[in-house]
Amino acid sequence: MKRQSWTLWLFLIGLLALTASGPVAAKDLQIGALYPRSGSLALLGEESWRGAEIARLEINKKGGIGGDSVVFVNADGHDVAAAHSEAERLIEQSKLGLILGSYASSRSMAATEVAARKNAVYFELGAIANSVTERGYQTVYRTCATAFNFSKSQSKFIAEWLAPQLKKKPSEVKVSIAHEDSDYGTSVADSFKNAAKEFGIQVVSVEPYAANTSDLSPVIFRLRKTAPDVIIAVSYAQDAILLSRQAAEFKLGIPLFGTGGGHSLKSFQEALGDKVEGVLNVDFTQYEVNSAFTPGLKEFVALYKATFKEDPKSGHSLANYMGTKVLFDILAQTKGSVEPNAFRKAALSMNLPEGTTSTGWGVKFGENGQNLRADPLIMQWRGGKLVTVWPKAAALMDAVLPK
Repeated sequence: MKRQSWTLWLFLIGLLALTASGPVAAKDLQIGALYPRSGSLALLGEESWRGAEIARLEINKKGGIGGDSVVFVNADGHDVAAAHSEAERLIEQSKLGLILGSYASSRSMAATEVAARKNAVYFELGAIANSVTERGYQTVYRTCATAFNFSKSQSKFIAEWLAPQLKKKPSEVKVSIAHEDSDYGTSVADSFKNAAKEFGIQVVSVEPYAANTSDLSPVIFRLRKTAPDVIIAVSYAQDAILLSRQAAEFKLGIPLFGTGGGHSLKSFQEALGDKVEGVLNVDFTQYEVNSAFTPGLKEFVALYKATFKEDPKSGHSLANYMGTKVLFDILAQTKGSVEPNAFRKAALSMNLPEGTTSTGWGVKFGENGQNLRADPLIMQWRGGKLVTVWPKAAALMDAVLPK
C-alpha cells in the first residue's frame, strides 16, 4: 500500500509540474457593450454596435489582445432606466470592469454615472451631450465629438461660408433652432447658442419638441414667424423626416441645417426623395469624403459589407469602429488590464494627430477623458448622397446654397 501511495503522489507531482510548465490557454477578455438595440433608437443603436463589433472581429482575427480573445457581453439600453440597470448588471453580476457604448446621450448619462460610482471604466463612442465628460468622473472617456464641437463647426461654417453667400455679415444672419428635447437635443441647442455668440450670429428662436411626436406643424408655424435665414435642426431618425416633410408641406421655404442624428441616414434621403437635395448636415465622418483625410475608411466599408451583407447606414458605425480600435490600443498597453489607474495612464498617453484614423480624427484625451481631436465635418445631400463639403481638407466638392 505504501508503494502504491508513493506512486500516486509522484504521478500527481509530475502532472502538476507538466501543467505549470506547459502553454497557458488563452482566455476571454470580456467587455460590456451597451447600446439601444430595441425601441425608438434601435436603428442607430444597432448601427453603432456594428462598428464596435467589426473592430472586435478584426482584433480577434489578429490574435486578440495579448493572445486573449475579446468577447462582448451585450446589453440593451432601450431606455434610460434600462441603461442604468444594465450598466449595474454588467458590473455587479457579470463582474466587468469595462463597458463601451452607447450612442444616445440620455443612455450614456445614466450608464456612465453607474460606472463612475462603481469605479468601472466607461468608454463612450457616440453620445455627444457635453455633460458626459463634464462631471469630474475619472473613469469615463469619450472618443467622439461633443455637442459644442458640433455647434462650433456649424457656427464657423455659417460665418465663413453661408453669410457671404447670403451677402450678409455674420452678425446679420438670423438662426432658429428646432430640437428634440432629450439630453442630446437640449445639449446641442444650448451649445449652439453659446457658439453663435462667439461668431456674432443671431439666434432668434428656439423650439423644443418631443422626438416621438406625430405632428410638428405648430413648430413649423412658429419658425415661420421668426423668419430666420437658416434652421438648425437637432433630430433623431423619425422626427428628422417628419420635420422636413411638414416644412415642405407647409411651404416653409427656409433651409434646414441638420445636426447629426437622423439627417445623416440613408432612410432620411429615401423618405424625402428629391426634397433632401441641398440639406446641410454637421456630423461624424460619413462615407463621401476625401480618402486621404480618412486612412482606413475604405477598408472599414469592405469589412462592414463582408460582415453584414449591406452598406453602412450612417457614419455612426465608423465612429464606433474607430473608437473601439482606440480602446483596443489602450488595452494593448495595459496588457488587457482594466484597472482604472493603469487604464487612465495608458489613455492619457495616446497622441495621434488629425488625419491618421478612419474618421480623420486624431486622439488626445484631456484630463476629463474627452478626446480633444474629434472635429465633426460639414456635409450636404447632393444627388442622393451625403457629400463632405467642408473643411477643404476633407471635402469632395464645394457647398451650394440650399433652396
